Amino acid sequence: MASAAEQLAQNLNLSAFSKATELKKRIWFTLGALIVYRLGTYIPLPGVDPEALNQLFSQNQGGILGMLDLFAGGAISRMSIFALNIMPYITASIIMQLMTSMHKPLGDLKKEGESGRRKINQYTRYGTVLICILHGYGIAVGLEGSIAIDPGIFFRITTVVTLVGATMLLMWLGEQITARGVGNGISLIIFAGIVAELPSALGGLLDMNERGLLGGPLVILGLAVMVIGVIAFIVFIERAQRRLLIQYPKRQQQNQVAKGEQSHMPLKLNTAGVIPPIFASSILLLPLTIAQLFSDTGPEWLTTVTAMLGHGQPLYIALYIAGIVAICFWYTSIMFNPEETADNLKKYGGFIPGIRPGKNTADYLDYVLTRLTVVGAAYLALICLLPEILISKYSIPFYFGGTSLLIVVNVTMDTVGQIHSHLMAHQYEGLLKKTKIRGKGRRR
Repeated sequence: MASAAEQLAQNLNLSAFSKATELKKRIWFTLGALIVYRLGTYIPLPGVDPEALNQLFSQNQGGILGMLDLFAGGAISRMSIFALNIMPYITASIIMQLMTSMHKPLGDLKKEGESGRRKINQYTRYGTVLICILHGYGIAVGLEGSIAIDPGIFFRITTVVTLVGATMLLMWLGEQITARGVGNGISLIIFAGIVAELPSALGGLLDMNERGLLGGPLVILGLAVMVIGVIAFIVFIERAQRRLLIQYPKRQQQNQVAKGEQSHMPLKLNTAGVIPPIFASSILLLPLTIAQLFSDTGPEWLTTVTAMLGHGQPLYIALYIAGIVAICFWYTSIMFNPEETADNLKKYGGFIPGIRPGKNTADYLDYVLTRLTVVGAAYLALICLLPEILISKYSIPFYFGGTSLLIVVNVTMDTVGQIHSHLMAHQYEGLLKKTKIRGKGRRR
């Protein structure tokens, strides 16, 4: 028999959506914030020569700059104020999560609740500013070579200040979307950048087909079938769970003995989500972008390293896959702590049938989670390897690869799930109001 939540989900309709005024306000706020972000990607950095920028990007759009431009929503190809996008904030957040797991004072701060979370968020913002300054200065120095109209110390200062201020504005927009909108603000900003560039990527793909660079309509049809298959595969894996049976013993309640209860602990196959490919890309691509900007004027070894770490090269693929796997295991260990979970189960009297509470339960959870993470890491590596093959072998835009589809599908599923939660909460409120009114009528 379907649960009450499932019955409500089946009865969701447009009339219920039209009555959910709070949800509509949240959706409009989210759309407004994303529009502000998209407008910002068209505001250029001061002191940049647009013709020289277009020439540089046309030479490297299929490489490192093209991949970064995907996550930036076209901001790098236009060298706008949002060129750094939200990547510095993501990097600072993951570094802070690593510090909380390794540094005991920060770990204790995380356990303090809301006040501790606010302090950690403040430290994350400070780290974002520092990373933005470093990346902004590197970009400013790189642009002075051939793109800056008037290179010098004033150009460096204005570039750094503009990039830092714009990234902090973007970080604030993401936090506001999370608090006052629908979905995760940081993920939605990356999602908006990818989706906004899809029409131009599709147009470029059709233009390549007309010029005979792809091999005809069958290739386009095969690409469409591949995209649909990858989306279905991502949805299947992201919804996959390993459910562990949790048994609670009988309890004495007043003069009665309550029966033992059973529940399930769901463990996702891909606990880390889209963090590993995004973080691995930011670690690997940002230094390579700066190296590529200096490849013409720098030493010979820098040119050799840049060539070896190009798309489709074995060294780049090996480092990228290794980074994804390592971050997947590390981030999963942060998101799910077997020892802490085992202690909580023991505290409330729960246990896994056949497993002793305490250390044995923690070891069993760690064993199951490790096996799941191996499969999840292999899945992420396979999905992220797909765009490298498409780019290096068939010159197909990166937008149709697995990484971009992984982000789009994950963010869409999360946002739709939150919208359903808001609608279900609204229907629950309506049912409670009707129950109260009926109760008053019976009393009369």
